Amino acid sequence: MAQANAPSALGTPSTANPVLATDSKYSRGARRKRRRNLVILLSVVVLIVGSLFLWRYLSSYESTDDAQVDVHLYPVSARISGYVVKVNVNDNQWVEKGDVLVEIDPRDYEVAVNRAQADLANAEATARSLNITVPITSVNTTSQLQFTASGVEDAHAAVSAAEKQLTAAHEQVEAAEANDVKAQDDLHRYKLLVERREVSQQIYDQALATAKSSTATVAAAQASESAAQQFVQEAQSRLTQATANHEYAQTGPQQVASTRARALSAVADVQQKRAALAQAELNLGYTKIIAPVSGEVTKTVVVGLNVQPGQQMLTVVPLQDVWITANFKETQMEHMRPGQRVRIHVDLSGRDYKGQVDSIAGATGPLFSVLPPENATGNYVKIVQRIPVKIVLDSGENRDLQLRPGMSVEPKVYLR
Repeated sequence: MAQANAPSALGTPSTANPVLATDSKYSRGARRKRRRNLVILLSVVVLIVGSLFLWRYLSSYESTDDAQVDVHLYPVSARISGYVVKVNVNDNQWVEKGDVLVEIDPRDYEVAVNRAQADLANAEATARSLNITVPITSVNTTSQLQFTASGVEDAHAAVSAAEKQLTAAHEQVEAAEANDVKAQDDLHRYKLLVERREVSQQIYDQALATAKSSTATVAAAQASESAAQQFVQEAQSRLTQATANHEYAQTGPQQVASTRARALSAVADVQQKRAALAQAELNLGYTKIIAPVSGEVTKTVVVGLNVQPGQQMLTVVPLQDVWITANFKETQMEHMRPGQRVRIHVDLSGRDYKGQVDSIAGATGPLFSVLPPENATGNYVKIVQRIPVKIVLDSGENRDLQLRPGMSVEPKVYLR
């Protein structure tokens, strides 16, 4: 019996020892529970860590689908009026800065240049002539003023001399008249005496001859006086003329100033004609329409069109200078700064481009519109606004010029 019960006690402890069997089951359940709790704890930790990394990743950038490729379009317009004789480009053709795009008939403007050159040459000749005349006029005026002053002095001297001669002639007349009176009286007395035969006929004849001579002397003296008076009048006339000449000569400085003013006016006229020539040459140059920048061309001009100043003929799109305009919500702008890295996804090609934030607009997008919205005070509804952000591409990113203005893109700005 003892041998029969021994194997049973060793092989089946549960039947042999129920307490030990119960403890074993309890320990296995506890281990399974600990393992389950450990798995749950590890899962929670992994979930927290993953959520933390996911949150950090999602908060490390801001993105928007309200973005497009942008560029400055260069409209090319005519600066003069004329007839288009040649168009050197086709639609969507690449041109370099300085290429001749359109040619306007230059013949009218060549004629204008020739006329302006002739006007300038004429004005320069006139200016040179007047500049030579100024010193000549100045010297002549000085000489004439001195000459007329001397002429006035000579005329005064001539008048004085003529008046003295007139005085002497008048005295001679008076003396001749006195002698004539004496001679006539003597003749009258001798006539009475000869009639009474108190004197000889010879004495009477001498008295008669003397009387006639004195009468002739009076006439001669009177004639001399008349001539002296004429000399005085002529001298006074010459004095008047000399005085007038001197007064006219005194206007010489004003004449010099007038000549100098005409010379200055001629110089100004030269400058005006030179400016007119420069404008004519500019207009002639404007007959060739030049590309302001390198880029692709869109044209609206054809040969035979008569264009007017300001009329747009072409548009140049500088594809090498494009940028991205992204409109972010204002709630996305808290940590956005210039210089942050950006990755741009292009919808058309699926390609990604690298860039950086260049600048942030000074106002929200609606304020730049022609009719900005205005919130009413009675039924105001808050709307999240969008602020334009300019994003520039890194050097060499758009080397193949595949980005076109207006294309939709999705930029992702990395804040950290």
